[in-house]
Amino acid sequence: MLNKVSLYLMGSFLFLFTGVLIFFWGIYFLIDDYTLFLEWEIASLNSSSIVMTLLFDSISLMFTGCVFVISSMVIMYSESYMSSDDNKVRFYFLVFLFVLSMMMMIISPNLMSILIGWDGLGLVSYCLVIFFQNYSSYSAGMLTVLTNRLGDVAILLAIAWMLNFGSWNFIFYMNMWEGWMWYFILLIVLAGFTKSAQIPFSAWLPAAMAAPTPVSALVHSSTLVTAGVYLLIRFSDVLMNIDCSFLLLLSMLTMFMSGLGASFEYDLKKVIALSTLSQLGLMMSILFIGYPMLAFFHLLTHAFFKALLFMCAGLMIHCMNDTQDIRYMGSVVNHLPFTCSCFFISNMSLCGAPFMSGFYSKDLILEMMTMSYYNFLVFFIFFVSVGLTVSYSTRLMYYCVSFNNNCYVCQNYFEDTLMMKSMLLLSLLAIVGGSSLSWLIFNFPDLVMLPFYLKIMPLIFVIFGGFLGYELAYISLSESVISLYFYNFTYFLGSMWFIPMISTYFINDKLLILSKDCSNLMESGWGEYIVSRSSYNYFSMMSRLMGFIQFNNIKTFMLVFLFILFITLI
Repeated sequence: MLNKVSLYLMGSFLFLFTGVLIFFWGIYFLIDDYTLFLEWEIASLNSSSIVMTLLFDSISLMFTGCVFVISSMVIMYSESYMSSDDNKVRFYFLVFLFVLSMMMMIISPNLMSILIGWDGLGLVSYCLVIFFQNYSSYSAGMLTVLTNRLGDVAILLAIAWMLNFGSWNFIFYMNMWEGWMWYFILLIVLAGFTKSAQIPFSAWLPAAMAAPTPVSALVHSSTLVTAGVYLLIRFSDVLMNIDCSFLLLLSMLTMFMSGLGASFEYDLKKVIALSTLSQLGLMMSILFIGYPMLAFFHLLTHAFFKALLFMCAGLMIHCMNDTQDIRYMGSVVNHLPFTCSCFFISNMSLCGAPFMSGFYSKDLILEMMTMSYYNFLVFFIFFVSVGLTVSYSTRLMYYCVSFNNNCYVCQNYFEDTLMMKSMLLLSLLAIVGGSSLSWLIFNFPDLVMLPFYLKIMPLIFVIFGGFLGYELAYISLSESVISLYFYNFTYFLGSMWFIPMISTYFINDKLLILSKDCSNLMESGWGEYIVSRSSYNYFSMMSRLMGFIQFNNIKTFMLVFLFILFITLI
């Protein structure tokens, strides 16, 4: 009798094979500098045709390949992670839809078809965030979907603006500039900011941690949050025509704010989510400085090590009886050696340790930023944010794997074979992915001429950040915690500068009062009787009149006869 084939493993192998094939196809297109633009005419009536357009070039194919490879590893990991869940088939198809929506967005050169993938990402992400069906998941899902809805509205308005061109294929109009296009690119930037959670839309990204960990690995590495960055990379030619200084400031503040927030956070998944926010700020910043290919390069390298980081965190949380507090995770390295090795590799890559995957993109970004013509504030925030990345990563590693005393007693340590296999490929990519991609993406080397002290500045900040993170984490019970003396200030820094409160309580409070007033005045007042119930009341009255006439017809006819006779005699 044949064994039952696992749905997860079948989907994983399908995605892996397709992803590797598409990635090498993208490399072939990159070497030949080749672009394939396909138009598929679905229907034509009276010289009006419905056309589906697809764009295959090196950027879209390489990104799609990376998304598929990472999705295959996440689905293989989910086979073990979701094994005891009753709704694991539903989860599988939701993840499948999620990846297909992202692919639809990547290969579309048309704003109408981009909207299909864009809306699909928002809708399916809501279904995945509320997957565990409790009140905190519902609240997080609502915050996620409403914030992303703002981006959807911006895309819809941009579609309306593109009627000035006569076509929605934006790829044709990237090298032209009209006065009104300032509003158009502003709408595109708004859409990108909401999807990639830049200030002031940052609150939804840590809240989306209510989803299962495999979803977090997928969302935070290569799908939902990177969609905004990818869209702006596509529109980078138009961005060159406007002054991006204010947008650069917002992106840098996002990077800085999330680094500070992660240094005061104790929830393992939220620390990693805030590190994603920091890397998104880095990508957006270098994009607004004028280097879209560097942003794309960091997008790919970041996807590899961030997916691995979430997978390791998910296994640790499982072993800790679903506890996410890092203060209870002492001495995990003794029990989960392979997972902790992968955790170290991904963290080192995130920090930009030399010759890891993240080093090649982050070091190049910092050098190109140093050579740009922006002021000292940009320089300062970039380097401090890199230092903060190393600081919270060191703190995370110290709390989770070191020999401290806070070891949670309700553990169930195990390392599943499937989980280890899925981590293995991503670990390899987190080590060699950056160097391989840097040789492939950049056809010729850029000559970066900097003084020695600026050349080693990233390395100095990495070392200093690691030392600071260790000092912040190494606090024994007998020592007084300095941050408690400045509790209000540290609470402000650790709560993402109150952005989650502003996005929820501050807005909800006023809107709930307004909706209550509308309810009292309209639904419970005269408005309901005049507007909503007028037709109902009229037809009810007429039906009662007809019923009265039909049931009392003899009396009615006699009364009408007497009335007419009386009128006639008068």
